[in-house]
Amino acid sequence: MPIDKNDGYNSPLSSRYASREMQYLFSPNMKFRTWRRLWIALAETEKELGLPITDEQIEQMKVNAENINYDVAAEYEKKLRHDVMAHVYAFGEQCPAAKPIIHLGATSCYVGDNTDIITMYEALKLVRKKVVNVIKQLNDFAKEHRDLPTLAFTHFQSAQPTTVGKRATLWMQELLLDLDEIEHQINKLALLGSKGTTGTQASFLELFDGDHTKVKAAERMIAEKMGFSKCYPVSGQTYSRKVDSQVLNVLSGVAQSAHKFSNDIRLLQHLKEVEEPFEKNQIGSSAMAYKRNPMRSERIAALSRFVMVDVLNPAITSATQWFERTLDDSANKRLSVAEAFLATDAVLELYLNVSQGLVVYPKVIEKRLFSELPFMATENIMMDAVKAGGDRQELHERIRRHSMAAAAHVKQEGKENNLLELIAADASFNLSLEHLQALLKPENYVGRAKEQVDDFLQSEVAPVLAKYKDELGVKADIFV
Repeated sequence: MPIDKNDGYNSPLSSRYASREMQYLFSPNMKFRTWRRLWIALAETEKELGLPITDEQIEQMKVNAENINYDVAAEYEKKLRHDVMAHVYAFGEQCPAAKPIIHLGATSCYVGDNTDIITMYEALKLVRKKVVNVIKQLNDFAKEHRDLPTLAFTHFQSAQPTTVGKRATLWMQELLLDLDEIEHQINKLALLGSKGTTGTQASFLELFDGDHTKVKAAERMIAEKMGFSKCYPVSGQTYSRKVDSQVLNVLSGVAQSAHKFSNDIRLLQHLKEVEEPFEKNQIGSSAMAYKRNPMRSERIAALSRFVMVDVLNPAITSATQWFERTLDDSANKRLSVAEAFLATDAVLELYLNVSQGLVVYPKVIEKRLFSELPFMATENIMMDAVKAGGDRQELHERIRRHSMAAAAHVKQEGKENNLLELIAADASFNLSLEHLQALLKPENYVGRAKEQVDDFLQSEVAPVLAKYKDELGVKADIFV
């Protein structure tokens, strides 16, 4: 009977979340085309180093490099139970002249592991590109709101004011730390190379009649043909699985930064101070039609948690490898590495979308700030009262009592903060209500927040944006 495509599992990372660009990097076409590029690089190198391989054989391989005969490979895999050999035979059917020399001297990891490194390398560059574009959006947001005072929070309790722009620099700083780690991993990634079944290169030494110089040259030449300057100097059959662990740790770092941002936006949206974008026909709740739920920030949090937990997979795999290789890495690796990149990509698409469309409500911000500002102005009030002839110690105690009374007025009676009125009515302070209200200028309580924004954007962010100027301009691609 015909198979309905909707009867099988469909990963939401593909159907709902990850970009087409990242999905391609983990697609069969990317994988098997890279395998064939590696087989061509191997054959070319072996020919250049003196093995009897012809131009015709290499040309046949090049002609069919991107024409993957998937049906033929699938039939071979049913019989052979070996994916690499299935594709060797399938490629050989398309290249009959080259069939005898395809995969010559190599083991499965020659194509498998080298392709995995190449894929992670390209995927890290895509992650870097999107991180830089998020930084650009936050840079513009911070610049626009650099001097907009807002209530800051410690323990989610009211604290000294900051500015909306200064808060955005905290989000950016975490992404800059992530960017450093992404660059570090991109720069240190190396190919497995042509190491053979246990990493000793014995098969290549046999091919080149014991010529160690040619064996070493072959590895270097293959790497160069694939766009890499180096291979890992030693290995078993595989590259160290610690590489996967280190790469996913970088992705976990990006997820941590994004999750923190999403938490802040969700809290700010609850406070009605800042909201994520909400489209004209978007429905916030199936029951409560008035709602504007922060669903994109919530999805950032959900996918970020997935990435942070997924990082345990390559860590455990790395720790439990046996000697020169064991195959219990393969099935886990196929899932954990690909899904970490796809989920991180989805997180960054959402982060980019939200940061491009943040909506700020200055009047709500101002109202909340002024509801708390009298408490924060008490030190300045006390200093002015002392100048007017008051006793500092006595005034301190009176302010403490008035503050407790005003807090009760707000919390127990649900009324406005009346601290200034209480102080103005206390003759010990000798200050008028007008004088006290004049002290409540929010810009006087934000410290160097505005200047910190300017300094940070100029010294830390501008050089990054200049370095990656050719990668800027990415727009978010959100499917649902």
